[in-house]
Amino acid sequence: MADGVRAVVADDSHFMRSVISDILSDGGIDVVAQARDGEEAVSAVIEHKPDVVTMDVEMPVMNGIEATERIMSECPTPVLMLSAHTDENADVTFEALDKGAVDFFTKPGGEVSMEMSRLKDQLVEMVSSVAAVDVGATRSRGGTSSDNGAAAPTAGGSATDRKETGGSSGQTAYVANPTLVIGSSTGGPKMVEQVMDNLPIEADLRVLIIQHMPEGFTGRFAERINTRSDYEVREATDGARIGGGEGLVAAGDRHMEVKNYRNGRLRTKLTQDEPVNSVRPAVDVTMRTAAETIDDPLVGLILTGMGEDGADGIRRIKQAGGKTIAQDEATSAVYGMPKRAVETGCVDTVLPIDDIADGIIDTITTEVT
Repeated sequence: MADGVRAVVADDSHFMRSVISDILSDGGIDVVAQARDGEEAVSAVIEHKPDVVTMDVEMPVMNGIEATERIMSECPTPVLMLSAHTDENADVTFEALDKGAVDFFTKPGGEVSMEMSRLKDQLVEMVSSVAAVDVGATRSRGGTSSDNGAAAPTAGGSATDRKETGGSSGQTAYVANPTLVIGSSTGGPKMVEQVMDNLPIEADLRVLIIQHMPEGFTGRFAERINTRSDYEVREATDGARIGGGEGLVAAGDRHMEVKNYRNGRLRTKLTQDEPVNSVRPAVDVTMRTAAETIDDPLVGLILTGMGEDGADGIRRIKQAGGKTIAQDEATSAVYGMPKRAVETGCVDTVLPIDDIADGIIDTITTEVT
């Protein structure tokens, strides 16, 4: 997978530059340059035109956020942020994603060299996946709804159009008590935010979001969605309950199960059971338990990401009578999870990111006779 990938490694620590470069080189990635700060990183990208950049967040002269913005402006190249595991870095890491970075990888605490070695396969896989992203295409479609005003409307009108009417020309109505489960990984945060930004509150969805993201970052992610959408979204806690118009983001390093469901309200349980599909939280866990527990309309959505997490969950939702949607290859940063879901034969609809909110609404509306 890594064969032929060329990378620039940017970090102000000589030790970290060496560790990261050695890991990538051992994984078959050609490290064509190293940079001590953001300014050197921008110059190295312009000179070497690599396939991918690993970018430290905090650096002297020019930090990783400014460097990412410069790279996206002057020589668009996939950037993977390497972030320390702190609340402050969670904020600036999301800012880097806003500036065009594809995803982030958290640097371990403690004995860094030992921990990085333990995570080497994951780092090589993520760098390789990020290198394959067409950042020119994802930047044009992966922002907020205001960035995507040119998207073609669907036959029933956009989800935004239906916020006031509850249906196209007053001929449709929302079903009662629908639940939406969203799974995503690499490149997913911006996609999730876009989908949530375009879902009308009148749809009264209960939303469960599983984004592969470490502990310490999922809370910030929930806050961002809460601010940018009409839904009340928070990080999941053990025993958390939600009803219509509310959402939960699975907490980092915890599986989120749907424990029970009654009268339009669901309750979650968080566990530290073994990783599923090598990840925790796992999309499959939430989708499986949702399919087993929820007896009202259920929709499963798989967005961009590497790996196969969510494929079994989509199968379970379909078997339980729910509706299923996957993001298309053209608009996915990494067409791994959606592809595996589609290969199950249990995906009802494959849609570009700009049409997914409408696709969700189509599954939970019914004609009024």
